[in-house]
Amino acid sequence: MSAKVVARLESQFGDRILAKSAFRGDEEVTIAPKDWVEVATFLRDDPACAMDHFGDLTAVDWPLREREGQPRFDLVLYVRSTEKRHRIRVKTKVRDGEQPKTLTTVWAGANWAEREIWDMFGIRFDGHKDMRRILLYEEFEGHPLRKDYPIDRAQPLVEYRDVENVTKLPPFGIEEGQPFTRIDWEERLAGHAEPVSPSIAVQTGVRRTLSDSEIAEAAAARVAQEPAADEPSENAS
Repeated sequence: MSAKVVARLESQFGDRILAKSAFRGDEEVTIAPKDWVEVATFLRDDPACAMDHFGDLTAVDWPLREREGQPRFDLVLYVRSTEKRHRIRVKTKVRDGEQPKTLTTVWAGANWAEREIWDMFGIRFDGHKDMRRILLYEEFEGHPLRKDYPIDRAQPLVEYRDVENVTKLPPFGIEEGQPFTRIDWEERLAGHAEPVSPSIAVQTGVRRTLSDSEIAEAAAARVAQEPAADEPSENAS
């Protein structure tokens, strides 16, 4: 049924539908950023489409495309119709620094999704009324889902903030809640039998993997001692 939505879009927008694809019942169309809001509004309001359910909005980073002069990011919108029971993905390509129009005027649910895209990828949305980070703190430098974000980057420490009429937990201690880049794990784990991270414990040899644990070995020993289901017991007559 989603193919009917693609046909409806093509009849309305013609060659403004730049590309289309279908894979196992999932249809996708690609449009230009300038048509982003218009196409979204049409999908919501057109009786044949009736896309009343905003599913998700996210981004994909393709940094190598910049070498060829192509837009770095894909924006991917997923919407569906609870009435018609069809769905579609709409994609557009945006350059680094380009600000596509917000979809919050079409679906209110785009609010948090666009804030997350700004937080993680650094794409701002023109017309969004609250373009703040949503997962990270405002002083965070960079956008961690960009593929060129350094995995060992240490972020600036921020002093604990008191907020009026807001009850919060006390701030982390000096060794708590800090990025891995600020901790010498070998030194921290020296002489301790119970490190804070099970994966690090396995890596440093302090703790064995679950499959090699004492519990697993004891369970395996019990199974080995039990008679097989098809073997007669000693009391069988």
